[in-house]
Amino acid sequence: MTSTESTLSSTAAGGAGDRRRWFALAIVMTAAFMDLVDVTIVNIAIPSIQRDAGASFGQIQWITAGYALAFAAGLITGGRLGDIHGRKRLFLIGIGGFTLASALCGFAANPEMLVASRILQGAMAALMVPQVLSIVHATFPAHERGKVFGLFGAIVGLGAVSGPLLGALLTEWNLFGLEWRPIFLINLPVGVGALLLGRRFIAESRAPRALRLDLVGVALVTLGLLMLLYPLTRGRELGWPLWGYASMAGALVVFAVLVAYERHKSRRDGSPLVELSLFRVKSFAAGIAVQTVFGVSLGIFFLVWTLYMQVGLGWSALRAGLTGVPFSLAVSTAAGMSVQKLVPRFGRKVLQAGALVMAVGVLLYIWESDRYGPTIASWQMALPLVVMGAGMGLIVAPLTDAVLSDVPQEHSGSASGLINTVQQMGNALGLGLVSVVFFGRIADRLAPAQMGPAFVHAFQYALGWVAAVLGVIFLLMFALPKRPAQRTEGAPDTEEEQAGEPEPVLVR
Repeated sequence: MTSTESTLSSTAAGGAGDRRRWFALAIVMTAAFMDLVDVTIVNIAIPSIQRDAGASFGQIQWITAGYALAFAAGLITGGRLGDIHGRKRLFLIGIGGFTLASALCGFAANPEMLVASRILQGAMAALMVPQVLSIVHATFPAHERGKVFGLFGAIVGLGAVSGPLLGALLTEWNLFGLEWRPIFLINLPVGVGALLLGRRFIAESRAPRALRLDLVGVALVTLGLLMLLYPLTRGRELGWPLWGYASMAGALVVFAVLVAYERHKSRRDGSPLVELSLFRVKSFAAGIAVQTVFGVSLGIFFLVWTLYMQVGLGWSALRAGLTGVPFSLAVSTAAGMSVQKLVPRFGRKVLQAGALVMAVGVLLYIWESDRYGPTIASWQMALPLVVMGAGMGLIVAPLTDAVLSDVPQEHSGSASGLINTVQQMGNALGLGLVSVVFFGRIADRLAPAQMGPAFVHAFQYALGWVAAVLGVIFLLMFALPKRPAQRTEGAPDTEEEQAGEPEPVLVR
């Protein structure tokens, strides 16, 4: 393939190139959708996996947390590799590996193989997912990105709708006697299709100046995340040993060494793994903090919610999946409205309102769970789920745009990797905290009659933590810009464009 340097003009609408970029958007959004569905589809099938594969509660945590751990550990590296070697190339490698790992998950012979395959799946997602936002950032001019991120928010909502329903149906149908395995195997045709179409329609792009992979930075990031997250996910199972606390404390030292080394690396050759200058951009630094804490709340809620409905209340996967439909529809609707209509008018207040609305929904859910106990019905959960979903939708789509809005395009891969890393790190932290805020409230041996009340009580306790975390998010959002950056059509996106220098290289 021959390479030509070109810039993507903001006036390119209407031509063949315009059609190609919208095809490319559809392809990368499909990959993002597949990743989102894969997370939610696994959550709804967790009890079935536990019964069929004989997995322990610790292994169940690892099926979800192992993915998040590998995802978080590799995202910064994946974003930087895309900057260096080409975002299209890394996207295709990632989606190919993700598809292969999905096949390994589907054919796993035991819980250990499933956990290992999920870790591989998370590592491949770490190569694929950062390229999605980077390709969008490099392909669309600033005045169009609001519309694109609105579509992204709708895809998030659609993934939230489709995942639980699809997982519930595939589990209930027990296709060919495969039990839960089709929830992973369904990725195969989608992944192969995205791989073939991506080769044709996605334009290659990379950073405009030569970069090198920071191997020491990669090692320090990976080591620090492992030292922090591994003890959290296994602490309860191992009885919270002393080495676990020492490891988590040591992770802070590793991260301090990482910051010092990245400063040295930046001065020496200008090619650090973590571009620390990004944190001087106020919107980025504040958004990163919000993303981390928001990930914690979601990590706690979704796993606890699934176990509450299917194990505590004894519901089928299909009933649990259908119960979540109001939540998912509310997320999708609110996400689309927030970017297109609300944020341009009200700015930061929309995100803060989202945190408060979601917290009200959580508190309403606690009240209803306490009032109705194990006899609660699906329709009685609809109101708190709609309120929670609306609040989440007001946050998810505009937050991404707010974090990336002022980031220079040459660092978009690194910035996207950081955004996803901190969200997944927060998610993994939340999953680790499930051992404390949920399983920690349930006795090791329960009679069948005690199971329902115990899970109801633990669910209420865990949701109390989620409400508190949402309160922290509301306060952190005061550090976000009051209004989104206003750009006019045809205006240059970056200082480099203002100076007449090229945007990230597009290779066709």
